[in-house]
Amino acid sequence: MLSLWFPKLASDQALRHRSCDAPFALNLRVGNADHLHCLNRQAEAAGLRRGMGLADARALCPGLVTRPADLVREAAGLAALLRWAGRYSPMVGHEGSDGLVADLTGVAHLWGGEAALLADLAGRLARAGITARAAVADTRGAAYALARHGEGPLAPPSDCGVIAPPGQGLAALADLPLVALRLDHETATALARLGLRRIADLVTQPRAPLARRFGPGLLLRLDQALGAMAEPVSPAAATPYFAVRMTLPEPIGLIADVEAGLARLLDQICGKLLAAYCGARWLRLELQRVDRGDVAVEVGLARPMRDARRIAALFRPALESVDAGFGIDRLRLVVTVVEPMPPEQLGNVVQAGKDAFDDLVTRLGNRLGFDRITRFLPADSHIPEQSYNLAPVAYSQAVNDWPSGPDRPLQIFPPEPLMVQGAQLPQQFRWRRMSLTIARATGPERIEPEWWLDTPAWRSGLRDYWKVETTQGRRLWLFYTPRNPGWFVQGEFA
Repeated sequence: MLSLWFPKLASDQALRHRSCDAPFALNLRVGNADHLHCLNRQAEAAGLRRGMGLADARALCPGLVTRPADLVREAAGLAALLRWAGRYSPMVGHEGSDGLVADLTGVAHLWGGEAALLADLAGRLARAGITARAAVADTRGAAYALARHGEGPLAPPSDCGVIAPPGQGLAALADLPLVALRLDHETATALARLGLRRIADLVTQPRAPLARRFGPGLLLRLDQALGAMAEPVSPAAATPYFAVRMTLPEPIGLIADVEAGLARLLDQICGKLLAAYCGARWLRLELQRVDRGDVAVEVGLARPMRDARRIAALFRPALESVDAGFGIDRLRLVVTVVEPMPPEQLGNVVQAGKDAFDDLVTRLGNRLGFDRITRFLPADSHIPEQSYNLAPVAYSQAVNDWPSGPDRPLQIFPPEPLMVQGAQLPQQFRWRRMSLTIARATGPERIEPEWWLDTPAWRSGLRDYWKVETTQGRRLWLFYTPRNPGWFVQGEFA
């Protein structure tokens, strides 16, 4: 078994394409305080530790450079490492949030032995700028313990880990602390109070009293580490990754040639999306020039799509502004955002209209931003100005059947006061420099504010709404506030 531990994965990702000789740490907010999530070597040399409060860390190291942690990016990085580790074994799985485990049974000889395999692995990780420690042992538990708590090589040395001799698992684990058995903190602390601090101390104790006091989990972890209980590797389900590339024998520079290459890539990637019942929401086309300059063109889609012809038309305006330099010799197309797209029954007329609308939203969204194209959606509130929400069209579904209710104005605006006295509905009033006379009125409709929300506009209390028609042709929406006497206009009907 091979155990891989990445103790600085998050900070290695953040500093991969930039140099930082100063103490650097990623901070993560837990509760009401920020704590250090991952540190580089300079920060650890300054006395900082993971989990330390950010305020204490800055007091101890004023020159500390920090950045908020991105847990999603960290998980994506570990998933990419899992795919990469498949070159060493077909059975690779996750080991916590910062490690991997692989079954090397029957594959180590392909690399010239376990030591050569670890040397190749260490070299590739070092070139990628990723800090790692690895261990090879007979069992998964032993490899885990040696990778995270071992101090030095036990057999032929490697650049990033240790190798436990076959059949000597107990000797390799004897001096390691009990937390290396993947025990929880409470169990390890209780064992330490009994004077049991090393794995060798635990092996010599009677099993029955340990099981009665600490439960079966303690002995299960011990047996898994020593090989008395099997613990196979469960390969993680492969995350769909859609990317295709094309290397050209001769550089190209004409837009027509780039579009022809893009069409071939789209045919391939849409076939993969179809097989996985998925659709693309965001694509990136990477063009590598002869002078090693890279040009990237990104296109977002209003709906999941796998129609190569329609997607190619969306790339065309962006390709016209690409500088090909001395020529382009490689194209790579990546689907960066994927969504499920199960099969559905399509109709000719309805589907054509829907596709045209989606294409319009896509073109506008790539120019203006998808968050700026919005639609109205109903909200569960009887307050007029809170009875709807604005949502991006690309990330929401239209609602055709709005909830039925009282008639509401075509236009609702912030309340405008009327210079009118008394609680009775006025027959005449001035509004927006116009003298208006009420011909007929309907109401009142009493609306109470939502007590569980603090809405500043409704702090005056309940409102009595009237729908009035004036002799001048205006159809307005008036309301009166009894608790804070006053008349206001809030809307106008068609």
